[in-house]
Parts: sequence; structure tokens; C-alpha cells
Amino acid sequence: MIPANSQLTGGFWAHLQELNRSAIIPHAVHWMERLGWVANFDHAAAGDPYEHRGREFADSEIYKIIEAISWEHARSGAGDLDAVADDLVRRVAAAQEPDGYLHTLFGRRWQRPRYSDFTWGHELYCFGHLIQAAVAHHRAYGTNTLLDVALRLADHVCVMFGPDGLNRVCGHAEIELALVALHRTTGQPRYLEQAALFVERRGHGTLPLIEFGRAFAQDDLPVRKATVLRGHAVRALYLAAGAVDVAVETGDDELLEALKTQWDNTVARRTYITGGMGSHHMDEAFGDDFVLPPDRAYCETCAGVASIMFSQRLLLATGQSRYADLIERTLYNILATSPGDDGRSFFYANTLHQRHPGSEVAVNDEGVGIRGGAGTRQPWYEVSCCAPNLARTLAALDGYLATTTADGVHVQQYASSTISATVAGEPFVVELATDYPRTGTIRLTVVRAPAVPASISLRVPDWSAGTRLSLNGTVVSASRPRLSRVWRQGDTVELTLDLRARVSRPDHRIDAVRGCVAVQRGPEVLALESADLPSGWALEDAAFVSLADDGAALANLRHHSTGEERAIPLIPYRRWARRGPSAMRIWIPQARTEEPHTPSRARL
Repeated sequence: MIPANSQLTGGFWAHLQELNRSAIIPHAVHWMERLGWVANFDHAAAGDPYEHRGREFADSEIYKIIEAISWEHARSGAGDLDAVADDLVRRVAAAQEPDGYLHTLFGRRWQRPRYSDFTWGHELYCFGHLIQAAVAHHRAYGTNTLLDVALRLADHVCVMFGPDGLNRVCGHAEIELALVALHRTTGQPRYLEQAALFVERRGHGTLPLIEFGRAFAQDDLPVRKATVLRGHAVRALYLAAGAVDVAVETGDDELLEALKTQWDNTVARRTYITGGMGSHHMDEAFGDDFVLPPDRAYCETCAGVASIMFSQRLLLATGQSRYADLIERTLYNILATSPGDDGRSFFYANTLHQRHPGSEVAVNDEGVGIRGGAGTRQPWYEVSCCAPNLARTLAALDGYLATTTADGVHVQQYASSTISATVAGEPFVVELATDYPRTGTIRLTVVRAPAVPASISLRVPDWSAGTRLSLNGTVVSASRPRLSRVWRQGDTVELTLDLRARVSRPDHRIDAVRGCVAVQRGPEVLALESADLPSGWALEDAAFVSLADDGAALANLRHHSTGEERAIPLIPYRRWARRGPSAMRIWIPQARTEEPHTPSRARL
């Protein structure tokens, strides 16, 4: 499978794409200029001693924004952001060293030496994001301005870390998938070979032992031997995504099977109901199997982005819809949750249970959030990887909507869009109209069709119990939603998914939520927010009795102490904290069957 040529035309995700163009990207650029992260490149180019601003990976945030602007240009055409990209590319290129090396924190006479800190230095990590930005910029603008920078840098990497070079890996995986992207763009085998070499080196203890253990950077087990993702969630997911790329390009079925196993076990045992990954705040890492506390969930937005990248690669490699299911869950419950309605504030972490309305946010002297675990969206963070990551994902979202094979199109994500493919050398174009997930009706209309049979395949999520499928108004079997025929202009296919709210119970091995229930509606996880509670109720007072209305997602809740029952609305989790600071929970304790009573005071 390959991504179809698709474009969002309206609805929820098109709105977020426009918000990305008009607010999220400019907001990110403003903060990176204001904090001096972009100016690092100017100082590096000038060659005079300077105080580096930002963290060791600050360079990568500029690269992600260049990538975001590039995909936005490819999506919507020329605009005001093009001049921003031109300026950033010029300043980045000017800072490159003669041998191709490019990092603003290392290597000058007043700085630490190059490659002196593989654990935390993030040099190769930043290189990877530059290469990805260069590939996107080349594809979007058709120029080699940044691609030439990336090629010199990649050649430097191949010399320094090739078979006869340093036997090391970066503490934060990223360059692996970037090198494969560069190989696909240029056709040069050395970039694929270097990516494969990095994947094979991982897991052999080449990094120093740190307090979080070797698993933190996935340096405890070779990729082929691992059966589940572990350690720092973003690092693990980036590595897995890059390893899938290597497996696909080299035809390495053994490696691909190992990664499929890791995905299966991680989703079954170490993934939250929202699709969020990472239950540790201290090391931003996966916990052990079934260690998924809702109130300590980290679920970093970047981990959501990386999860989508991993799943998309497995979807393209296998065609199996379960990967698209997780992409959808993560899109609606992690990515869509992070940005504020104005596109100028963000969640870094995405907790499943906020006990008190908001929380005190520690900020530095520049007004930047120090840590990302607060219960309110913040304008910027000292570690601000999430906003640029969100920006590049939203700008490139069209590529996740549908895939194509030789015989037709496969619709993977439901949003109003135009989907184009080629069958037998002829165009096959369909338009999709829907207001999903508000309702479950998805209507496809054929705009152009080849003269030969072609197929339209539609993903039916596991949660849809009453799916209905029709062709030109005639109901057909929805058990295998793949229609193959000689299509005519104006033919219509209509899929109706069952969006009734449903109650979910956790695996009994998840101690933290035993005895609780969650409510879902379509791809969206619902939450109980304090703003919707009756006067006098606290969040911890509410116990779940039943669904009052599965269409409107009303739940009958019982007050723990008084026994009063009320029908209270649940909101999509992505909407929480948009009416002001609030308490919130997804997993709601189930009401006891016996009559409620006031607990007696404990005796000392």
C-alpha cells in the first residue's frame, strides 16, 4: 500500500489544519525567535562566541517547523508562511560546517566537543529532524536549498558512523527513519545502509548506563529480540517507526515480524484507552505491563505523534486495519486534545484524571512552563517538542486519510475529503462527505472512474456493532466492506457506523482502575468534567450507574454519600479544560449495588 493523493475539504480536521496554518505555526515561530533558538544559527554562522539558548535539542524544533510549513505549502499552496520558511532555511544553511556537521551547541572552541555526549546531546536526533525537514521542503517546493544541506550532513554521518566509523548510537532515536526518507528521495543506497546499521547497533549497550537503565534508550535488547516497547516512549516509537522503514526497504520479514509483535503487545498491555503511551512522569517512559494509572498518565503529545508514525508504517506494510484504528483513536484523543481552541496553548502531557481544577504551573523567568504535566494548556514549554510535532503532523494529515493499491482505494480515516488514485493508468477520484464523528454517516461519490473494475474499501472499526453499507441506495453486506466493479460518475457508496455510546471495563490486571468504567462514543473517549456536575457535587462523589441515553452520552451517576442520582452529560475527552480550569476523569468508579451509606469515622 501507498498513501493516496488525498485532501481534506471540510469538517473537524480541516478546521484544525486551518488553525495550524493561521495560529499554531506562527505561534511556534514567535516563541522560537523570542527565546533566541533561531538566533543560535545566526551566531553559529558568524563564528563569534555566544551563549547557546534553549535545550540541547532546540535546533530540532526549528527543523520541525520548517517541515510543517513545507507540508502546509504542499497542501494549500503559496502563502505568508513561505517567506518564514525561506528565512529559516537561509539561516540554518549558513550555520553548516565545511564537513557537513550542523549543530549549534557543540564543536566550537568555546563549546563541548562534537559527539561528546551520546546519551543526552541529541546531535544525531537533531540531524534526523533536519533531514526530514529537507525532504519535506524538497517535495513541497521543488528546490534543493535545504536538501543540499541535508545531503552534506548525511554524508558526514555515513563517514563518522559507517562500518569503519564510530560504533555508537544516539540516545534519542530519530535519524534512522530520516535516513530512509532521504534514501527514498535520492535513491542513494548508503543512506538506507546507514539507517539499517543504526537499527542493528541499538540494544548492545553502546550507551553509558544511566539511572533509568539501558531500556530508557532501548539499548538493552536488539530490536529483533524485543517483544514490547519499553523505556522513553517517544524514543521507543521513533526507533520502531524507523525500523519498519528499514524492514520494508530491505525486505527484512524477520525484522518486520518483530515490530508487529512489539506493536501488538504494547497496544494490549501498555497503552491507555485514549491511545496515549507512557505512564511515567520521571523518565517519560512506558511502565510495566498493565501499569496504567490514570492520574499519573504522562501520555506525551509527542508520543501520540510517534505512535501514529509507527502505526501508519505498519498499515502501509500490511494493509491491516487495526493500525488505522489506533491512528484514529490517537488522533481524536491525544492530538486533538493538545491544542487550545486559539492554537496558542498546548498540553504537553495528557492525563486521564485531573483531581483538582487546574494546577500551579512552574514557569521560568521568561514565562515558559518548566514541566509539561500541568492540568492546563500552556503557551510554551522549556522542552517544546510537542507544539512543532503537532504542527508538522496536522500539516501532513492528508496523507493519512486513504491508501491505494493497484486495484483501488482504501479509506482509512473518515473526514470530508477528495481522494485520488490511479487504476490501470487511469484516474480514480472519489469525494467523501461526512460530519463524523458527530454522526456515523460517510458518503462517497465517484467523480472520475477508470474503464476497468476498481475497488473501494472502507475500514469498519471494531466498536461499530450495527454497521450499514449501501451502493447507489441499495443495501449490501457490510461484513466485508470492499466493493469492486466498473464504476460510473455519480455512483455513491454510503457507510453508516454505530455511534451509540458504549461502556468499557478495564482489564482486571490494571490495578489502578479496577472497579471503574469508561464510556466511549465512536472513536472518542468521553470524560466527566467538574463543570457539568450538579451544585454540591465533587468529582470524587460521582459513581457510575448506567447510561441514561447512549445517543446523547448521558450517564446516570450516583452521589457516593447521599445516594442522589442524576443524569449528567459526558464530554469528548478532547474538549476538557476548554471552559476554564476543571477537574476531570475518564475512568469512573462503578456504583455499588447496595444502598449508599455515610462512612463511619475511623477510630484512632
